[in-house]
Amino acid sequence: MKANSSLQTILLVEDDTNDVLLFQRAYRKCKLANPLQIVGDGEAAQDYLAGSGKYADRESYPLPALVLLDFKLPRMSGLEVLAWMRSQTSLKRVPVVALTSSRERSDVNRAYDLGINSYLVKPVAFDNLMQLVKALGLYWMIMNEHSDLAQAENA
Repeated sequence: MKANSSLQTILLVEDDTNDVLLFQRAYRKCKLANPLQIVGDGEAAQDYLAGSGKYADRESYPLPALVLLDFKLPRMSGLEVLAWMRSQTSLKRVPVVALTSSRERSDVNRAYDLGINSYLVKPVAFDNLMQLVKALGLYWMIMNEHSDLAQAENA
């Protein structure tokens, strides 16, 4: 296990309150130690990632080591957030995993064209969601080597 992996923040970008509650429940049951930040729309995600507005305090709102991104969001779609992230020098290496209900081939293809790291469809059954959360934590927060750029603001 890498040092400080439990200190790296995960940002969940999700507008559906029920999905947020289910994800939080699965997260707790999986006993992931990483802090979880949640924003409910694309503009809030952009503000959080830019460290602007109410998210300016990087101690309270650290740059995430992983972004879990829904695509069907109000104010700015997940695909728009992804495109914006990949255009930002300080964010282009932050791993982004689509966690969406969309199986539309156009969304999948567009996401990979924009540089998504993984595309996952939200599971319906809670046990499957728990398996997904556990796998995300293991792979992205423990096994995966994070880039220097993504960690620069987390240090």
